[in-house]
Amino acid sequence: MFNVLFTRLQQGHRTAKYPKQPPVLPDRFRGLPAIDPTKCPAGCRACVEACPTGAVAVDSGKPRVDLGSCLFCTDCTQACPTQALQFSRDHRLAARSRADLLSDGAMIPAGALEERLRKLFGRSLKLRQVSAGGCNACEADINVLGTLAFDLGRFGIQVVASPRHADGLLVTGPVTENMKLALRKTYDALPPPKIVIAVGACAISGGPFVGHPEVHNGVGDLLPVDLFIPGCPPHPYTILDGLLLLIGRLERRAAAAAGAASEAPRGT
Repeated sequence: MFNVLFTRLQQGHRTAKYPKQPPVLPDRFRGLPAIDPTKCPAGCRACVEACPTGAVAVDSGKPRVDLGSCLFCTDCTQACPTQALQFSRDHRLAARSRADLLSDGAMIPAGALEERLRKLFGRSLKLRQVSAGGCNACEADINVLGTLAFDLGRFGIQVVASPRHADGLLVTGPVTENMKLALRKTYDALPPPKIVIAVGACAISGGPFVGHPEVHNGVGDLLPVDLFIPGCPPHPYTILDGLLLLIGRLERRAAAAAGAASEAPRGT
């Protein structure tokens, strides 16, 4: 007993101080694209042709990445002959609208719920997670948020077992045909007002399964989505950032974004 208490004392406080302090991210973390159109050779489409999900496009000679479809696999960065397209270490990727995920390298705009819903959910948000055909990567990173390091509950956010006890859905996976009805029934079981959060490339666009006849290319055409959190899978801090933004517990500031953008981009 005393050994346990002594060990716990030695370990100290293990919960991260985010959002008061910047998150500690792994060396190979890939975040918001860093795009330098001045380096893009005229007529070059190497990044477009390399992308496995069609997430990269070139408009008027400027690369653009659809974060909702992006797998953050770095095929595009490896194909780029001039390193015009890289990935920064900015974890803030969540957006309220699908269109806002079309990134030219600028900070992703994001806002909170309307005032009425913020008052309801700002300090107590219960979510039911639905894996609609996911590979379990996004699901695992959602589960990680309940550990000591992240302690999602300190923000008043909890993942609950029943949709009857929930305020919204956390949807992962491309929504397979076999899960379509189950997802709809779970949504219908939520008491109003209710919100829907799409987590990961599969839930947003179908991810690597886009266009397959047995999937519905995400949840957007089936349910109204209030928050899109891109990634394959999204890092727990990316998910947490999106959730806190949604309930008005966090704001994106231009100065902070400028600081993150100044970090050296990484392609691996």
